[in-house]
Amino acid sequence: MNQTEIINIFTKKTLALTFVLSAAAFAFAQEKVSISGTVVNKNNQPVPYASVTFSNKENKLFSDASLTDEKGQYKLDLTPGNYDITVEAIDFKKSIINKQITSAGNIGALSIEPEASATNLKTADIQGVTITVQATKAYKVELDKKTYDPSQDIVSKGGNLQDVLTNVPSVSVDTDGTVSMRGNSNVKFLINGKPSALLGVDDGANALQSIPADQIERIEVITNPSSKFEASGTAGILNIILKKDKKMGFNGSVTGSLGYLPRTNLNTNLNWRKGNWTWFLNGGGGYQRNESTSKNSTTRKDDLNALSTDAFPFTQYSGQDGKTKREGKNYNVNAGFTHDFNDKTSINFSGMLRSFNNDQNALNTYNEIIYDNSTDFNNVVRERNSYGNNKNLATQFDLGLDQKIGDNGQLLSASASFQTNKSDGINQIIQNTYKNNILQNTGNSVNNIDTDAKTTTFIGKIDYELPIGEKSKFEAGARYDYNKNTYDYFVDQSDDGGSLYTRYDFTSNTVYSESILGIYAQFKSKIGEKFAYQIGLRSELSKIDIDFQNYDENNNLTYSSVNKDYTKFFPSVFLSYDITKNNQLLLNYSRRINRPRAFSLIPFMSFDDDRNYFRGNPNLNPTYENSFEIGYNLTNKKLTFNPTLYFKKSEDEQNRYQYVDDTGAINTIPFNVGSETNYGLDLNGTYDPFSWWKIMLSTDIYGYKNTGSYNLFPDNPNTVNDFSGSGFAYRIRFNNTFRPTKNLSFQIQSFYRSSEKTAMNNRKAMYGIDLGASQTIWNGNATIGFNIRDLFNTRKMRNYSNTPQFTRETEMQWQPRQFALSFTYRFKQGAKIETKPKTKKDINSNTIGGDEDQAPM
Repeated sequence: MNQTEIINIFTKKTLALTFVLSAAAFAFAQEKVSISGTVVNKNNQPVPYASVTFSNKENKLFSDASLTDEKGQYKLDLTPGNYDITVEAIDFKKSIINKQITSAGNIGALSIEPEASATNLKTADIQGVTITVQATKAYKVELDKKTYDPSQDIVSKGGNLQDVLTNVPSVSVDTDGTVSMRGNSNVKFLINGKPSALLGVDDGANALQSIPADQIERIEVITNPSSKFEASGTAGILNIILKKDKKMGFNGSVTGSLGYLPRTNLNTNLNWRKGNWTWFLNGGGGYQRNESTSKNSTTRKDDLNALSTDAFPFTQYSGQDGKTKREGKNYNVNAGFTHDFNDKTSINFSGMLRSFNNDQNALNTYNEIIYDNSTDFNNVVRERNSYGNNKNLATQFDLGLDQKIGDNGQLLSASASFQTNKSDGINQIIQNTYKNNILQNTGNSVNNIDTDAKTTTFIGKIDYELPIGEKSKFEAGARYDYNKNTYDYFVDQSDDGGSLYTRYDFTSNTVYSESILGIYAQFKSKIGEKFAYQIGLRSELSKIDIDFQNYDENNNLTYSSVNKDYTKFFPSVFLSYDITKNNQLLLNYSRRINRPRAFSLIPFMSFDDDRNYFRGNPNLNPTYENSFEIGYNLTNKKLTFNPTLYFKKSEDEQNRYQYVDDTGAINTIPFNVGSETNYGLDLNGTYDPFSWWKIMLSTDIYGYKNTGSYNLFPDNPNTVNDFSGSGFAYRIRFNNTFRPTKNLSFQIQSFYRSSEKTAMNNRKAMYGIDLGASQTIWNGNATIGFNIRDLFNTRKMRNYSNTPQFTRETEMQWQPRQFALSFTYRFKQGAKIETKPKTKKDINSNTIGGDEDQAPM
């Protein structure tokens, strides 16, 4: 694709979409007058940061609000009319007066009285207006989660979710898009507190790269979720909160970026809040190219002299060199609203549409040594060209209701989500085979592969909260998940230009249906002022049905099915003790489950690479894990220090095991293999030695030990393999941000991942360094950013395998060094005001996604 084509994509599609959405938002403009005033106390002294809300009595759409500055003054534009003016401030009584606004000018001073001291209320406990300012630290620790703010991540400007995750504490991202937490890749992803079609059928790097970094408000890392959350995900939960501004009036921003390897993105975030209505719209798209390289060499250990000549031809060695080029276009729109009928009832609705279209061109060259008898061998070269296209379309619609009951804090929340995800793939593979530099008879083959994957998801849930006294709360709820996945896989082939015929050994159809009903209850309370506890129990009824259609050796269509039906319980316990104001000890326990994904259960092989096959295991069972954590949290003005010791013990651990077939191809199959113990120290901290220098350090030191057995061929009891193993590894991430002037920032991000030994592989060490710079211009309304990722081009995965049957070395680099230039322009930035109750920073705060984001179950 040449430069002109890239610019056409950038301007004709992405730019048009963004500005059409922006123009729609500006259509809400009204004729207004500018007014001003002050808020004072009974001594006529100014009250800074007070909330002043003007509620129009005739039309709620004309209502607006503002915050006073440090001098107690405020300004805003209003449509003339009759207004109830509500003034609120921390440690002051709420005041309501009525005024008729007819023209521009100063409406004078509004006076408020302080709270009576007899109430004995602490400032942090007052329920009411919350003044939200930009966080001074990119990373902070809360009692139930860690929160990462990507707005201060200069290196990820103009990037995507995968770029952001590489810098999140306790999280690691491999070059192929595999995300893990503390060495465990069984991570549960949520978008705004719910499973999302944004990360549906085609997950991994494609899905992560389809969510722009500029649309992410924060990422919540929950390593040990309570019983309120669904039990899947033994590594924990990553909750991606998308932007949905709470500022009054119209606010928004547009970010565009241009990078190399060619990457263009243009995204907008628009918000409009008026009276009881809040609207938001995020949208945009882009183009991206990447080039991945791979190498591997496999050598069999078999004793050739002991083999019968009937076993030949026999592949003794295979070496592979591959290079893949990918081009992708992605577009997304996410819009919705919240409407408050009154101070007790509100509804919210949102809709999302996302699509991406990827083209792929791959060339793999295989050099093989193939024996024809015990003394002679031939050199065979296979050239395998692959041309493919994959299209994905995802939709999601969410509806929610929040209803307060009475005046003692009871809350009933209900929501429903309907999601679809469709992925279509077409791939053609052309292979030429040379034996001793001569093209073989039947050495040319062409394969056409068609894949069709569809997912339909429904999620319905209801939650109830009941405060008991001032220190306790009871919570209960239910959630129902239904997923139906359909996978169609078709392969045909022609040899030496002959007619096409169906490859029945690879053609299959699978329907995977899953329904899960979860019910939970938990109680939380405090004993005195320092000790808090929470206990909970969750029950999940799981029903899984898998129907397979494939062909036998005589090309006859066959049918088979697997049905699983089980009920399990998942308790959780959380304890906390406040040593001093900024020192806290945390102890928690939970039980989790890792249900095998549909792809791991389908017993048919894929045809993408005829030297590497993967097939599922329909007899695969869930893995259950008991997880313990003990942590310490220290926070002050310059330092945060959060070490956590963890211990996890799993049952029926899932691992992938490999063997070499008679053609020399590597076959990979997942199995349940005994138990595994994981333990480690997760250490995260920030330090600001000076106002212009911020440091963030994240270290994970962990080990494992597993024992068990597996059988690659279940029908043959003589092929059972017993094993035991252990390993130890560590990961370090070290970031420095420098701010030499008020508007200029520099950032250096670095990481090191040590070598790691697993059941079948010995992964070698890897490191990388990223650089970024950011300059604010136009009185803070715009920012220019520049970044370089993988400065020394070292981010490569390298593995060594040593099995009783073969040895293998592999190397893969998903993306070489790249850089990007970004520009962000911010529209009117009004005062941010939250009108919902402030969440307290104690053990009772384990909701995910903040006040306006629904908590998952």
